[in-house]
Formats: sequence, C-alpha cells, structure tokens
Amino acid sequence: MLRRLDKIRFRGHKRDDFLDLAESPNASDTECGDEIPLKIPRTSPRESEELRDPAGPGTLIMAAGVQDFSRTEFDRLNEIKGHLEIALLEKHFLQEELRKLREETNSEMLRQELDRERQRRIELEQKIQEVLKARTEEQSAQQPPKGQAQVNNGADRRSQGLCPRVQKWFYERFGEYVEDFRFQPEESAVETEEPLSARRLTENMRRLKRGAKPVTSFVKNLSALSDWYSVYTSAIAFTVYMNAVWHGWAIPMFLFLAILRLSLNYLIARGWRIQWSIVPEVSEAVEPPKEDLTVSEKFQLVLDVAQKAQNLFGKMADILEKIKNLFMWVQPEITQKLYVALWAAFLASCFLPYRLVGLAVGLYAGIKFFLIDFIFKRCPRLRAKYDTPYIIWKSLPTDPQLKERSSAAAVSRRLQTASSRSYVSSAPAGLSKDEDAGRFHGTKKGNFHEIFNLTENERPLAVCENGWRCCLINRDRKMPTDYIRNGVLYVTENYLCFESSKSGSSKRNKVIKLVDITDIQKYKVLSVLPGSGMGIAVSTPSTQKPLVFGAMVHRDEAFETIFNQYMKITAAAASGSDS
Repeated sequence: MLRRLDKIRFRGHKRDDFLDLAESPNASDTECGDEIPLKIPRTSPRESEELRDPAGPGTLIMAAGVQDFSRTEFDRLNEIKGHLEIALLEKHFLQEELRKLREETNSEMLRQELDRERQRRIELEQKIQEVLKARTEEQSAQQPPKGQAQVNNGADRRSQGLCPRVQKWFYERFGEYVEDFRFQPEESAVETEEPLSARRLTENMRRLKRGAKPVTSFVKNLSALSDWYSVYTSAIAFTVYMNAVWHGWAIPMFLFLAILRLSLNYLIARGWRIQWSIVPEVSEAVEPPKEDLTVSEKFQLVLDVAQKAQNLFGKMADILEKIKNLFMWVQPEITQKLYVALWAAFLASCFLPYRLVGLAVGLYAGIKFFLIDFIFKRCPRLRAKYDTPYIIWKSLPTDPQLKERSSAAAVSRRLQTASSRSYVSSAPAGLSKDEDAGRFHGTKKGNFHEIFNLTENERPLAVCENGWRCCLINRDRKMPTDYIRNGVLYVTENYLCFESSKSGSSKRNKVIKLVDITDIQKYKVLSVLPGSGMGIAVSTPSTQKPLVFGAMVHRDEAFETIFNQYMKITAAAASGSDS
C-alpha cells in the first residue's frame, strides 16, 4: 500500500528534475523532514563565465530565471495534486473502516435499544408526575378550610391535625410496599432461537451430561448399597436405618444427611479434597474440542449426538407413557392392583395411628431395599415370578406397543376370517386343525412347504406367522440383483426361510438349517444411519461372509425368536448324541 501511495504521490517528473524543495514555502512537513539530496544544476564554461562577468549580457540570466520559475510552479502544482489524491484515498479508506465498525458494533440495534430506554424513561417520569400530583391533591383535600377550622373546637383541631400525620407516617413507612402491589401489564418477551450448529449441539449435550452427573452418581451409590457392593458399608447403613425407623428418627436422619452433604460441599468449594463414593468413579477421557473439522466429520458428529439424544428422549418417553397408561386404565388388571393398594392405604391412614403407619412403611422400605431387591437381582427367575412392582412395570405398555398390538390384532382377525372361509370351502371332512394348519398355511405366492420344498409339518412359528419384512444382503454375490433382495423372513422349528419378493423361480429364496448356523448376532448395516440400519447377521459354513437380514423394524423380536429356537435345536441335538 505504501508503494502504491508513493507511486501516486510522485508521479510526474522524476525526482531528479525537481528543484530544491527545501526553499519552497508550500512543501509538506513530511517532505521537509526527509533528507532530500540537493542537486546542483550543471552549467557550461560559457555560462559560468557569463555569470561571473558582471558586465555580460543579462538576457540569458533572465530567461533562465523565468524557466526556473515556471518549473517550480509546475512542480508545486504536481505536488499539490499528489497531496489531494492522497487525501482522497485516505478519506475512502476511513469511510470503509467506519462502515466496518458500524457493522461490527451493530449501531442500529444499539440505537433502537437507546430509543426504547428513552421511551421507558419518559413513561416513568409521567407516572412519577401523576403520583406526585395525586399526593398533592389528597393532601389539599385532607386539609380543612380556615373558616371551618376556626369554628371547630380544640378536640376537632387535634384530630384533624393527627390524621394527616398518621397517613403521612403510614405512607412513609409502607408506601413503597403498597406501590409494589400495583398490577402492570406483563410484557411478553420473544426468545430468539439459535440456528443449528454442530459445536453448539455437542456443547449442550456435554453440559447435560455434566449437570446430570451428581444425580447419576447418587443413583449408582444407592444401587451399590442395595446390591451390597461393599458389605460393611451396606450392613452399617441397614443397621442405622432400621434403628432410626424403629425409634421414629427417620425424618431427622434424612435431614441430618442433607445438612452433612451441604457441609461437605462447602468444604469442597473452599478447596478441600473430599471424595467418598461406594462405587469407584471412572475418569472419562475428555476430548479436546476440534476447531478445524471437515464436512464429513461435522456430519458424523451431529449424527452421534443426535443418536444419543434420540435414545435419551426415547427412554424418557417410555417412562412417561407407562405412567400415563397406568393411571388411564389402559390395562385394567394392572391398574386394578394400584386401585386396591390406594384404598388400603387410605383406610389404614384413617383408622391406624400415623406413628404405626410410618413404622410399617419404613420397615417395609428398608427390608425391600436392602434384602428383597438383593435376592431378586441375584435370582432373575424368582424376580420374574414374585416381584410385583417389577412385573407391573415391565408389563405396562408404551404407546408404540399399543399401536403394534392393535394392528396385530386387526391382522390376526382378518387372517382368522380368511382362513375360516378357506377352510369351510376347501377343507375335506374329518381333517384335524393341526393337519389343516400344516397343509393350508401359505405365503403370498402359495403354500409354505411348496415354496421352500419342505415337509408339510414345517410351518412358521406363531410369533412370525406373517413373517418379518427385511432385505437379504449376500456379500458373496457380486451382481447388484443378487446382492440385495427384498422379501420376508420366516422361522420354523428347524429352518430359517427367506422368501424373495421378486417374481421368478424358487432359486431366489433362501433356506437355512438352524443346526448349520455357526454364529448369529445383531448387526448394523449402515453405521451412519442410527435407526434404519438394524439387521441380523447369520454365519454358516457354506458362506464365506455372513448373510445379513437388514432393514428389520422388529429386529429384537426376530433375534430373540431365532436365537431361542437355535438353542432349543442345539440342546435337543446334544441330548440325542449323549443318549
């Protein structure tokens, strides 16, 4: 930039052609300050002799003076022109900087806020003036006229003089509090929503995790007490709690524990290092925030955070929907138990003393928390049979489960009506229900055993009577048509059958013996997609790579069915070989 200014400033004649600028009265300060070498004009010997000779001709001297004068004027004009151009450029640059400063400081918003504050100040001044005017009117109305004051007796004078004093004293003491109870229209503040940002989203998730860490650590310690993770700690807590409940000190004990926790927090805030926890805390590695992320990394980061938020919101929604369905009589046999328990608690609170009720509830809570839950957690079968709260909570349905049940019931009703009609029209007389189900059970293209070339007694289980819609991904195939096939998956007592939805020969269908399966596991087809990439991977000796049944909505149900049937078949085969 400085080079550009120097070019603009000294464009014209060369610097060597300038005269002595130190003698010029219009030279700038910057130019005078520079060390400019003075150039002495070269003269010929004849001109030097004429200049030395005082009697020589003066016409040459006058011409040289006029020429020098014209040169100096031209140089001064060029110099002034250069100064003007520099000033214009500086003005342009200053205007650009001023515009940038206005954009950065948001002067318009500040001006609007200043106008609002001025308007509020004016309104407050008007209100203050109205209040002062009302006070003066009240005081003038309370003061009696002079003629009436002279007519009244001394007692009236004392009473009239006392009332304004009392009112004045009362207003001075409590006037501020009375003014606070004046109703004013509420201002509705509109909150501005922030745009979606990957960095902001991850930061909010980390803040949520840090904020929930005390609650999660407290829940972990409670579960550790119930599980007897530390035998001595759980035994001491159980003894102290039962003694406190027996002597009626349960509430003071909890209040004392709260005070103790606040005291420990105060000491920690003052710099003390106090760490007490039943479960040892595992320090998680804190990832430093990355500033320079590529587009794919940002997209993957947003997907990971969205997956965590999706799972968290799903769990919270399940809990809230179960509580709602419990109180809305969605399953009457479950809500009936709660109804009876509430009536029993109500009658006990009416006829029994509160000390006895509190003792019974406290003892039951301690025994349930420290002993019964410990036994139930160690014995899952016993818990599934006798733990009533656990059974009720697990059997409570969510809204998506209710929708699935209603749709499955409608489909089963339609199938029952269709099968009954086909049985009446085509089934021969004297045929049992099992033989009819095995012979006439079919898929969309025909009978089941004919489609997969199986025996007639092989039919789908009751769980997958209609099959699970999925797509078969065969990684051994290289053709796109054979790589992915859409269809329906069935499970029989001995086989895993896949029916292709494409019309053609039965070669596109797949039949796998459950005994031949070497490995079965849940599989995620696409790691980028959080929900729609669910699938099941099945490995057999005949395939180099596992077969993947992807895009399954009921992936967990299908996996449990296949795995249970596989374990049943392998156990039967093992028992047969042993015998």
